[in-house]
Amino acid sequence: MRLALLLLCLLVFAFRSDKPAYRLYDQKLKPTTYTRLLRQAAEADVVLFGELHNNPICHWLELQLTKDLYAEKKGALVLGAEMFETDNQQALSDYVQGRTTGKEFANQARLWPNYDTDYQPLANFARENKIPFVATNVPRRYASLVARQGLAALDTLPADTKRQMAPLPLTVDLTLPGYKAMLDMMGGSAHGGSSGSASSAQANPHGGSSDQAANFARAQAIKDATMAHFILQNLKPGQTLLHLNGDYHSKNFEGIVWYLRQQRPNLKILTLSSVESPNPDKPANESRDLANYVLAIPDDMTKTY
Repeated sequence: MRLALLLLCLLVFAFRSDKPAYRLYDQKLKPTTYTRLLRQAAEADVVLFGELHNNPICHWLELQLTKDLYAEKKGALVLGAEMFETDNQQALSDYVQGRTTGKEFANQARLWPNYDTDYQPLANFARENKIPFVATNVPRRYASLVARQGLAALDTLPADTKRQMAPLPLTVDLTLPGYKAMLDMMGGSAHGGSSGSASSAQANPHGGSSDQAANFARAQAIKDATMAHFILQNLKPGQTLLHLNGDYHSKNFEGIVWYLRQQRPNLKILTLSSVESPNPDKPANESRDLANYVLAIPDDMTKTY
């Protein structure tokens, strides 16, 4: 009896001494496993990995999931990422297909400052295995244009340019919780409801206007809608498209998910949301229902930048 008690104490001590780099939870914050995540990801049409851009655990797990999905899907895997913009698709495809070198790719595409450490391993794995890689994000200059002038500013763009983004006119529902939170943060309001058109400026307590706040949310929406559009454009039956994006673009089943559902209500979508926590063994209750899977990471985890 004493021996059994001693062994139990040792096991408890060993468990408490463990310092996991991450913990995985399901939507209701019940502990789950990577094996289950992989199995369900392989059965999904689209997997949206909501990352924290400077978190090494996110980038490491993205690479592991890519490798394992490639093995599971026997080649029926497609990658997509917010980190590459649609007008750089040719440069990305040329690199992944082995037609250009890494140096040429860096000169041809607008790469994020942390590309070398965080995204190059994924691009290289795609290159080694000839995995299609989709640049899904709207070119940043057009998102910036919307943030400054609203969606109406896109109407004057040439037809070739418009093909680099979601089809216009774009429906933006500013009452969705994610966009509304952006408005509240900036002191704006969801006046105009789902309208994408501009309206007269209204003062807000931060010295700007509610139009400015709304246009900031619309700039987020043109990114979400464009990513959803190019995901669907590049997804074939039987494939799984693993998409990497900032957590805000897919958490709470909004953003990209909302736009995917508008076009393909029956699409099998799996989402993962990344959170930092003082204690990954006990994630905060507000992490509940963020996604199908919640990736809890210690909040003192080292950063990539």
